[in-house]
Amino acid sequence: MARKADKFFNMQFITSSISTTMVLLLLGMVVFFVLSANNLSNYVRENIGFTVLVSDDMKEAEALKFQQRLNAKSYVKESVYISKEQALKEQTEAMGTDPAEFLGYNPLTDAYELRVKESYIQYDSIRAIDARLSSLPYVNKVVYQADIIHTLEKNLNNVILALLVIALTLLVIALVLIGNTIQLQIYSKRFLINTMRLVGATPWVIKWPFIGRNIRVGIEAGL
Repeated sequence: MARKADKFFNMQFITSSISTTMVLLLLGMVVFFVLSANNLSNYVRENIGFTVLVSDDMKEAEALKFQQRLNAKSYVKESVYISKEQALKEQTEAMGTDPAEFLGYNPLTDAYELRVKESYIQYDSIRAIDARLSSLPYVNKVVYQADIIHTLEKNLNNVILALLVIALTLLVIALVLIGNTIQLQIYSKRFLINTMRLVGATPWVIKWPFIGRNIRVGIEAGL
């Protein structure tokens, strides 16, 4: 009988370890996806750029000072100056034709490509940044994709919220599963527990084997 009880208890220990491992694995995967979605959100946000088109009145020395002024802004992560000659060359390579050949002049202007810090990539903040940049001298126009920013913000928030709900559900399942496992272990040892109480065993002496065993289950499942 003792061997059967030990065998039952060992089998219960194994099944508890496996079931707890599976729940923790699923929970870990959901947390991983939440963190990955957040990192992806930060990456996409920081790679959403602004193009600041400036007038032809700006001289080369002023262009450098203007870029330094842009980099000093709290919301700017980095900026790249693109001259109209460089822009024309890139557009000619992309389109296969040179617009200056049939227009007789370069229709493009000098520009600055800005990358904004992730914390400022919100719809209201973007509009405020647009207004600030537009008020700077030599700035003709600020170009950015407002609709994409708004859609990205909405969709990513929905995805992260859904993953957090799943993670919370799995956490509750894990706690319920662990609680039921402990109750089953106590039930299987109910006669031994009553006997220990009759001989005067303290509550700590009775509880410790269950605590120690479930700590072991938790460590093995975590590993």
